[in-house]
Amino acid sequence: MNQQGKLIIFSAPSGAGKTTIVRHLLGKIPALEFSISATTREPRGEEKNGKDYYFISKEEFLHRIAKKQFVEFEEVYSGTYYGTLRTEIDRIWQKGKTVIFDIDVEGGMHLKRKYDGQALAIFVQPPSLDVLKERLAGRGTDSPEKLHERFIKAEKELNYAPQFDIILKNYDLQTACEEAEFLVKEFITPSASVGR
Repeated sequence: MNQQGKLIIFSAPSGAGKTTIVRHLLGKIPALEFSISATTREPRGEEKNGKDYYFISKEEFLHRIAKKQFVEFEEVYSGTYYGTLRTEIDRIWQKGKTVIFDIDVEGGMHLKRKYDGQALAIFVQPPSLDVLKERLAGRGTDSPEKLHERFIKAEKELNYAPQFDIILKNYDLQTACEEAEFLVKEFITPSASVGR
């Protein structure tokens, strides 16, 4: 690695609000840059290749795994892979920025272990599993089978929360965003965040 930088990892079960919080932080803290994950799933809604994800074929993904081009990857759902390319982290560090991740729980754990000391791992906790189920169902983007798969995964993922550096309770989105902003600024430049 040319230049070692810092990483901020936001993980949570799907529907906990991590993406909204990460977007808020990207709009408020210029020192951050989003790490774009690679995935084998199809784009949803308005998602764009190279902005939201790098959408690649399963064959291409497996080829890159074999060439050890990922710092972490998961088969998140059966046949659907997600991962972080090493080149993506290097690209952001070369710009002198801090990498911010919006990543599933297992991927977050891998990154935390790999970059221990350089990373701040934050687990976004929803008010309850029932609220999470309501949020996911309310999106209207998944089939009943896919929703059921997400619920089962979410129940398991909530058990990982204590292994993260910080558990950020997202009971009120505005409060969670403000707390996240404080934590991130403090991590990037300790005690320099006051008055910014």
